Amino acid sequence: MSIYGQTKGTEFEKQIAQLATGEAMGGMMYYSMARIAQEFGLEEVAKEFIGLGNQEVNHAGFYATLNGKYPKSEKEFWKLVKGLSKAEYKGEIAINKLADALRGNGLSEAADSIEYFALQEKHHGIKTEDIYNKYAPKDDSAKPEKVYVCSVCGFEYEGEIDDEPADYKCPICGCAKAVFKQQ
Repeated sequence: MSIYGQTKGTEFEKQIAQLATGEAMGGMMYYSMARIAQEFGLEEVAKEFIGLGNQEVNHAGFYATLNGKYPKSEKEFWKLVKGLSKAEYKGEIAINKLADALRGNGLSEAADSIEYFALQEKHHGIKTEDIYNKYAPKDDSAKPEKVYVCSVCGFEYEGEIDDEPADYKCPICGCAKAVFKQQ
């Protein structure tokens, strides 16, 4: 039996959403603590915090699934994968610009790490694109008439975004549909 969406529209939805957010924040906190521990030379402590961070992010994903946060239909699932790939490539560009700005302001050490993250974003784009190309059912239909791009993260929504409910949020960054601009 699937847990997908079991709490959506129930008295538990708000609490589950809060748990998902809290767990995602917990993952961020533990990864930050791991970096701080590394600065103190505490490699074993850092490894422990990374393990805790991984568990927190896993919990956040469970709660998001329980609330049906991401699409379950196969068509919408693959649409999201395709959009993720494009957003990851755009993320690489945006993160490299940030690294350049930080370097220009004398923050070379931070810029070095952020440039590495940009490479990882590119890798995410490659991997999600590969997954889409290898596993997504081939769709011989014409390209969508409209494409809307999230101005915050670059996620591309194919179709008519006005068909989404007023509370639609970008599946990547969580911004309101008002930030989407037609391409």
